Amino acid sequence: MTPPVSWKPQSSSGNFFQMNSTVIRIIRADVLPRLAEFLSRHGLPQLQMEAAWVLTNIAASDYTLLVAECGAVPRLVELLGSPNANIRHQAIWCLGNIAADLPSCRDILFDHGVVTPLLSQFRDDMKIPVLRTAMWALSNICFGKLPAEVQVKPILEIVSQLIHSADEKILADACWTAYYICSGVDDAIQDVLDAGVCPQLVNLLMHASASVLLPVIMALARISAGHDAQVQVLIENGILNCLAQLLARNYPKNIKKQACLIVSNIATGNKEQIQAVIDASIISPLVVLLKTSESDIKKEAAWALSNAVSSASSEQIQYLVSRGCLEPLCSILSYQDHDLLYTCLEGLENILQAGEAGKKGEESGTNPYAQFILECRGLDKLEDLQDINSDRIYELVMKLLQSYWEEEVSESDDLDVPGSNDSADTVETKPEGAAQPPEAASGADEAE
Repeated sequence: MTPPVSWKPQSSSGNFFQMNSTVIRIIRADVLPRLAEFLSRHGLPQLQMEAAWVLTNIAASDYTLLVAECGAVPRLVELLGSPNANIRHQAIWCLGNIAADLPSCRDILFDHGVVTPLLSQFRDDMKIPVLRTAMWALSNICFGKLPAEVQVKPILEIVSQLIHSADEKILADACWTAYYICSGVDDAIQDVLDAGVCPQLVNLLMHASASVLLPVIMALARISAGHDAQVQVLIENGILNCLAQLLARNYPKNIKKQACLIVSNIATGNKEQIQAVIDASIISPLVVLLKTSESDIKKEAAWALSNAVSSASSEQIQYLVSRGCLEPLCSILSYQDHDLLYTCLEGLENILQAGEAGKKGEESGTNPYAQFILECRGLDKLEDLQDINSDRIYELVMKLLQSYWEEEVSESDDLDVPGSNDSADTVETKPEGAAQPPEAASGADEAE
């Protein structure tokens, strides 16, 4: 008898309701403690096997916590040392189902020291089906916040070997485990890098299967949130060239979002790392995404471009502008995300400062970047931001307006106030029935 592979049966299947109905009858009969007791009958391996099989299926239902609390967990952990390979496999399966449920279920597993016995199952002579189950169970156990007493280095030793597996399921679960550790353990990014998994994770960005690519790119995105030295490891392993291909080709939305996130994280680094982004020809695909993609991808692309221009050198800004980034950056000024808005404004400020240095080469003596922002209606959007409910954004907006468009803003203000040159003392009363002056148009319309 073989339990279901997935930790939860598909809800669309009629067997799901039939299984839950059977489970409810078993629970009402109060036999779970008895099944847990059968796991300790070491002289009756067939009974142990059958009991573990039943508990595995119940743990795959909506009643996982009852299995975790019925006394089965310490016995299942003990069965990981059974001389019977089939019993060990069934125990792994049941523990994996328990781990895939609530955090409280995983806490029970940790309380009974599940990690070390589970890691001892990984052997060179393991059959592929058993290895799949063990890697899947380990990834479930690593989901969420790992307790401080859990040592991640032995887990990462297993991961560093299995991310080279030719088996797609084993490979995907190994990559999920790397991601979970990066996300659920403080300062684990360095542990992941020290385990030597980075080169292969980068290689796997070109994997044909989305089930592998998703955990790979999520793990790399988490690593890219580290400090500059950790990000540099990704760059040196060629991640940017792979990301350029992911951004330019037809990949699923969630993959492109993560790719933009990694570029954004790298672009927050030093100027050498920004140059690496430029050298990988990533800017043009980002500009295209910001102009044409769905809103959530646009937002991630906007972060990437905004971060890049915020810290770029004058030469880098010249390149970024030449690739068409100014117009899409101005479009970000209509976004509602205040953090993104502020970063974009910082980027525009950096661009405008570089433009001041470039005025010397302009016959008109004007800032070329300020002129382009004016032409693509960026000034209108900046003026609209004067009413925003954010002090830091308002202050930066006013700084930009007064520094680079003082004359245009003054003209706009004059047009907004009809009769501004009239003295209050000379206001005349219109005779009844006299024609009223036309209502003044908005400053933006009149400025045009």
